[in-house]
Amino acid sequence: MIPFSVLDLSPITEGSDARTSFANTLDLARHAEHLGYRRFWLAEHHGMPGIASAATAVLLGHVAGGTQSIKVGAGGIMLPNHAPLVIAEQFGTLESLYPGRIELGLGRAPGSDHTTARALRRNLATDPEEFPQDVVELMEYFAGSPRRPVKAVPGAGLHVPIWILGSSLFGAQLAAALGLPFAFASHFAPAMMMQAIELYRTQFRPSATLGQPYVMLGYNIFAADTDDEAQLLATSMQQAFVNLRSGRPGKLQPPSPGYLERLEPSQRAMLDQVLSCAAIGSPATVRRSVQDFIARTGADELMITSQIFDHGARLHSYTLAARIREGA
Repeated sequence: MIPFSVLDLSPITEGSDARTSFANTLDLARHAEHLGYRRFWLAEHHGMPGIASAATAVLLGHVAGGTQSIKVGAGGIMLPNHAPLVIAEQFGTLESLYPGRIELGLGRAPGSDHTTARALRRNLATDPEEFPQDVVELMEYFAGSPRRPVKAVPGAGLHVPIWILGSSLFGAQLAAALGLPFAFASHFAPAMMMQAIELYRTQFRPSATLGQPYVMLGYNIFAADTDDEAQLLATSMQQAFVNLRSGRPGKLQPPSPGYLERLEPSQRAMLDQVLSCAAIGSPATVRRSVQDFIARTGADELMITSQIFDHGARLHSYTLAARIREGA
């Protein structure tokens, strides 16, 4: 089966704090490394009570320093929040500390609401042309391009693999035009997934970085020993989405028996749509779902996310997913 990787949001659970989340993130990264997952990525979000990975580059250093071989990256850095030079220096520093292990996924969403984005003190203009220009500028800092009178130190001359992230056709077009690998956020925004994959593959232009298109898809897995147990574990993520869409983001809540049955039809329909790229159940159930998803999309790699309240249950879910990938 194709490679599996891990996307962790370093969730802050109800009754816990960021310090505990960071310890759990490192423990999960070590667990994933032992199980043979290819990458371990963290995502930039701001002002979210249930997500601790806001200072993404700092947390990546913590993870890379506590692991040995797994690739560690951002999935992603929201580039509109930052000057490209700053990101080149941050990831140049990480690559210098952990050579050959650091990756950089780039997105154009703010990773926050507009009020929080404004507090980040970046221009809030929504001109889509700015993101491609910023990506090229960032790539030129790593290349040490003579076009840039300012040099990224560290950064210039270092090879930090860059990915384009997206949840629409925009990212697919940019990744194809630049000849970069493409990661689609199908784990929470699957509506345009098939169109984006097709556009990326048909418009891809080979580059010095990548000779042929490479698609990694976000995918939710809630695996447990039984279907019923997995369905219960998934209610924490379901609560998080309903609360977020209702304007009430909070910490990751404990599982809630019968949660789906208590929802309004509109809320249930929203969950059915945003979490349609998910496998929930026993190993046999998850295996069928994963195989069907790979066959339907032709994905080159899956980025697995498992927003599970109990850390032990989350580790077990990733263990079961790894066994499924290995065919055990």
